[in-house]
Amino acid sequence: MTTTTHSAGSRLARLLRSSAGIAIAMGVMNVGTYGFQIVSARLLGPGQYGALAGVLALLLVLSVLQLGLQATSARRIAADPEHVAAVEAAALRTGWRAALVLGAVMVLAAPLVTSLLRLDGLLPALLLGLSVVPVTVMGAQAGVLQGERRWLPLSLVYLAVGIPRVVLGIAFLLAWRSETSAMLAMLVASWVPVFVGSWALGRHPRRTTSVTESEIRHDVLRETLGSSIALLAFFAIANLDVVVARVTLDEHDAGLYAGGLIVTKAVLFLPQFAVVVLFPSMSEGTGSRAALAKGLAFLSSLGAVCVGATYLLSDLALVFIGGRDYAGVQDRLWMFAVLGALLALLQLLVYAGLARRGASTKYLVGIGVLTLVGVGSTATSVAGLATRVACIDLVVLVVLVVLQVARHRRDDEDASAA
Repeated sequence: MTTTTHSAGSRLARLLRSSAGIAIAMGVMNVGTYGFQIVSARLLGPGQYGALAGVLALLLVLSVLQLGLQATSARRIAADPEHVAAVEAAALRTGWRAALVLGAVMVLAAPLVTSLLRLDGLLPALLLGLSVVPVTVMGAQAGVLQGERRWLPLSLVYLAVGIPRVVLGIAFLLAWRSETSAMLAMLVASWVPVFVGSWALGRHPRRTTSVTESEIRHDVLRETLGSSIALLAFFAIANLDVVVARVTLDEHDAGLYAGGLIVTKAVLFLPQFAVVVLFPSMSEGTGSRAALAKGLAFLSSLGAVCVGATYLLSDLALVFIGGRDYAGVQDRLWMFAVLGALLALLQLLVYAGLARRGASTKYLVGIGVLTLVGVGSTATSVAGLATRVACIDLVVLVVLVVLQVARHRRDDEDASAA
């Protein structure tokens, strides 16, 4: 038995050290996030879950700083392996400072968040501010591990994000069914990957170099802010509609809209691996057009399948978003699958813009965000808001496709002239 257990453990460790292990760990992380939302929707009901969904959407938007830190840390370490110790120290120090500043700002803004989302009390908003700290720090740690290609500890970090979230979410909500309890579970769970990352980094000492942490800290911060802007624009357009619903619709309809968005996030998360796989090819001058075309074709086909499945199997989809309490949105769940498909395509195009170092992508998506808030606030029903959001996403998507075509055509002309 001991030999069998050891062999199984060795196979699992080898798997997690590979790129396939990263894909599996990220899948578990997304399932944990999705499972937490399903459990919350079912145990809280539309009213309280609508409030929680608004808080979680804001946390997701704020976590764009985490993604910026991760991208910057990984890129700098991969590009400058001789100065890993200095880059790591700068990235971690920048991560902690940024986390504490952002957390303090959100704690001070708790009364505004409480009023905006019509929360029952101040505590969920305060817990949101506190949760920002570990979420941001984890981004810097994950970036260091990613840049060093230490896939096993990075896989463990991703697993530590997803599993504790759903396990602690169930435990806390069974003990106390409120948005405060759910956010308390989120806060506790968010520290688990930080502890795992600290353990992994502490077990791998770095040799010192002639470059010091203070010499590159400013560059790390500047790159982090630059990387975060484009990602912030995408996360905003993907998540602010639930905030608009909370402000514009009544409490019950806002809860129904939030429940429908569980389908949206499932369709968005499903093909994330495609973006990861295609991004290196999109960064290459010769293969970028083919990679983008393959991505658009694959995501469009998968999105169409998801929309059709949601329409035909709406009873099954209703079970996953919280059951009969959300029956009022069952006939419109296919609309939320459409939103997810559009957002998956938008995500691909945003990363295509980053791969080509295009500055206009973030501005176009930013205009889409402002339009979503303005036009979305005129909606008076769940279907009306979903339709408005879908139209805005579609317009931004078409413009980004046209922009990519123009970029590739310009590259062809430059190549011909040369």
